[in-house]
Amino acid sequence: MKNKYKFTFKKLIIPIIIMVAFWILAIFMWRTSGYIEALLFFGYIGTSLGVGLGLYVVLPKKKKPIGRKLALLLVGLFLLYFAGFLGRENIQIEGVFFSLLTGFFGAALTHYLIAKIFGPFLFGRLWCGWACWTAMILDLLPFSRSKGRVTKKWGLLRYVHFVLSLGLVILLWLGFNYNIKVNSITGLYWLISGNLFYYAIGILLAFILKDNRAFCKYVCPIIVFLKATSRFSLLKIKGDSQKCNYCKVCIKSCPMDIRITDYIKNGQRVLSTECILCQTCISTCPKDAVKLSFGFDLGGKELLRERID
Repeated sequence: MKNKYKFTFKKLIIPIIIMVAFWILAIFMWRTSGYIEALLFFGYIGTSLGVGLGLYVVLPKKKKPIGRKLALLLVGLFLLYFAGFLGRENIQIEGVFFSLLTGFFGAALTHYLIAKIFGPFLFGRLWCGWACWTAMILDLLPFSRSKGRVTKKWGLLRYVHFVLSLGLVILLWLGFNYNIKVNSITGLYWLISGNLFYYAIGILLAFILKDNRAFCKYVCPIIVFLKATSRFSLLKIKGDSQKCNYCKVCIKSCPMDIRITDYIKNGQRVLSTECILCQTCISTCPKDAVKLSFGFDLGGKELLRERID
């Protein structure tokens, strides 16, 4: 049987655009701050994403996930080591809240502004699919195919988590005059304990619900930012209604339970803010009817597959 996979340079356009965008940011941050570390930091992240996305394009369908998992490891481990263990700064959401209260523009706030606030206007929730150090571990678990979403009320847990994290920081700040100092052992303790908590909850939920991404769907507080900003993303998944035979393979394989074929029927790109641009739908589509595309349309229309017990 002949291999139908055909590589064209055109498929590398999006990986190149993302890598170049990060290098432009890296040069800008370096020139404005005077710190060569900024050039290396953002340049490394952009290159890692470009390599991962590029491999995803180049590799045959069954091996495409290697590119994404490599990007997760390269970026996730780098951020944890460089900003966390080396810089001793808490880059979890509590570290961002402390930074806002103190007016300190450090790694935590910079990371959130780029990856969770302004970045998603261009590339949506690419962070969740390709760079998150929590997902880096969760995607190694054996439940890559979800049975669907549980009740919508579970999604409220992410907002509860967000409010509790913010409330804890405000309580410590106002009630006890407490603050995490940058480049201190306390920042490192917060980072380690916060990540261990996320990993424990994420792994527990994955085994209970048989779903690797249960933490992302119901508990992660960062999604409060991402669901708002990714609505305006220029980069989204697009389906070709002429090629699609509505077999629903893409829906069954989607780790975020998005009803992709429903968007295709409606003549829309995937407008769900739950999309993490993992491109699993692209690699599993037997008709090559799904692809990444740039454009402008307002997201937020959620068409999700619910589990039937």
